[in-house]
Amino acid sequence: MSDEGVRKSAALMLALGQDEAAQVMKYLEPKEVQRLGVAMANLGHLSREQMEAILEEFQQETAGRLNLGDTDEYLRAVLSKALGDDKAMHIIERIIHSEDNSGIKSLKWLDAGTVAEMIRNEHPQIIATILAHLERDHAGAILGLLPERLRNDVLMRIATLEGVQPMAMRELNDVLANLLAGGEHARKGGLGGVKAVAEILNFMGSAMESSVLESIRAYDNELAQRIQDEMFTFDDIARLDDRSIQLLLREVPSEALVVALKGTSQELKDKIFKNMSSRAAEALKEDFEAKGPVRLSEVEAQQKEILKIVRRLVEEGQIVIGGKGGGDGMVE
Repeated sequence: MSDEGVRKSAALMLALGQDEAAQVMKYLEPKEVQRLGVAMANLGHLSREQMEAILEEFQQETAGRLNLGDTDEYLRAVLSKALGDDKAMHIIERIIHSEDNSGIKSLKWLDAGTVAEMIRNEHPQIIATILAHLERDHAGAILGLLPERLRNDVLMRIATLEGVQPMAMRELNDVLANLLAGGEHARKGGLGGVKAVAEILNFMGSAMESSVLESIRAYDNELAQRIQDEMFTFDDIARLDDRSIQLLLREVPSEALVVALKGTSQELKDKIFKNMSSRAAEALKEDFEAKGPVRLSEVEAQQKEILKIVRRLVEEGQIVIGGKGGGDGMVE
C-alpha cells in the first residue's frame, strides 16, 4: 500500500472508534500494525471535508464486495465429497492454511533479539524451519545475532528445505506455543529453498552475506551459485525498467537516496538521474557531492531500507524483478 493509502487508512481507523479499530487490527500482520500505527500517530489535523472524502472513498471501494462466508470450510466439504476424505486431506493440507501454528506466527510480533535468544540453542534444522516462516528482513536480523557458524549452517538448511510434514510442524508449534500466545496460522508448504535464502541475504550486511556464501560454496558450489543468482542487490536496481524506478523513487526520501548511492556503480546513478526531472536530478547531484564520506554501515542501512520498499512493491505487483539470467519477458 502506498503512503497515501496508509494515511487514508489511518484516518479511517481513527474515525471508527477504539472498539471497531481494535477489531480491524486483529486481522493485520505485525508490520501492517506498525506502519498503520505510525501513520495514526503522525496524522495531524484533517478538515471535515477531507474526512468525508476518505469515508466516501471507502464506502465506494467496499460497496460491491460480498461476504462469501467461510471459504476454507466450503473447500474442505467440496473436496471431501469429490475425492473422499483420505485423498481430500492430502490436498487440503497443501492448499488451506493450517490453524495449529499459533506459536510460530507469534514470533512475528517479537523483536529480532528476543527471537534469537529464544532459538539459539535449538537444533539448526529447527531454527531453519522457524525462520522460513518469518518475513525475510526479520529472519535476516535474527540470523545476524546468531554465531557465524550456526548462521551459515541454518541458511544452508533453509536453501535445501522443501517442505515440512504436518506432524513435525505440529510438534514444533507445540514447543513454541508453550512459550508464546496468540497468532492464527502459518504457511505449511514450500517454506525454504534457494529463493528464501537469497531474499534473507538481501537484508543482511555484505560481510555476513560473503561469509554465508563462502561457507555454502565449500559445501556445494552449485547451490551457492544458485543462491547468488537469485539475489537482488542494491546495484541490481539498475536492471529495473524506467517505470519501476520511477515508482520506487516516489517512495524514497531524497536524503536516504543520497546516502544509499554512495559507493554504487555509475550505471545505477545514471539510471536514477535519468528517471528524475532535470531539476530534481541536479539537486540530488549537488546533495550527493556535498555529503562527503559516509560510514559503510550507514550506507548499507539505507540500502536495506530501500530494498524493503522494492520488495513491498514487488509483493503488491507494482514492479517485477527479473532473474539475473533474464526474466519472463514477452516474445513475439
